Amino acid sequence: MGIDTERDIEANLQIGPTDQGMVRLFIEAGKTEIPMDFDPDEAEEIAEEIMAAVRAARAVRPRKG
Repeated sequence: MGIDTERDIEANLQIGPTDQGMVRLFIEAGKTEIPMDFDPDEAEEIAEEIMAAVRAARAVRPRKG
């Protein structure tokens, strides 16, 4: 299974700063909770990767309307 494999799993994603100056991605799926903390530089790199994926996805699927 890879990133392109569809799954029927619902999850909640929360993103915010911690009191320790980190950026937390908090994923909750059913009874599973995954807190992932990143320093601001790492979080910025992740944000850049997300934006690159957005641009690539838009190139594959044209926007509606």
